[in-house]
Amino acid sequence: MIKFHATTICAVRRGPDDVVIGGDGQVTMGETAIMKNGAKKVRKIYKGQVISGFAGSVSDAFALTEKFEKKMDEHGGNLKRAAVDLAQAWRSDQGMRNLEALMIVANKDEMLVISGNGEVIVPDQDFVAIGSGGNYAYSAANALFNNTDMDAEAIVRESLRIASSICVYTNDNISIEKL
Repeated sequence: MIKFHATTICAVRRGPDDVVIGGDGQVTMGETAIMKNGAKKVRKIYKGQVISGFAGSVSDAFALTEKFEKKMDEHGGNLKRAAVDLAQAWRSDQGMRNLEALMIVANKDEMLVISGNGEVIVPDQDFVAIGSGGNYAYSAANALFNNTDMDAEAIVRESLRIASSICVYTNDNISIEKL
């Protein structure tokens, strides 16, 4: 089986008017081949009120993003209820259980990480990172968030740039979405 490695996603909130999610563009096949340099793994959903970023299998992540947007509609835009509902379905549905991805979703009030293990995680601070280079981006975001006055976009860009200089599954072709 060919294993696809992909992505570093980083999200930062500096108050309700400065919420950003960014991701790199690399999709790697196996351990040795870069398949794509410019994949877009972040996007606005739910009438432009929510931004999402995903790490993992691209097709699985697209399917999950669509399902999440439907859950947002079902719950009248309540981010946390939609996330919990998606996580429960993801964990219990036979077909969804095999989907391999992680998602970060954020609106002006909340930021959440959703996993296929049924977890909905609220970060301790107003930043989070996932994916192959997630630990590198998280460390950089932590230092920048807590020790500078940089805005959310600058922190996300620099955190992803740092991750791309360390992680072989992350590149510096960064796409950003902000609220």
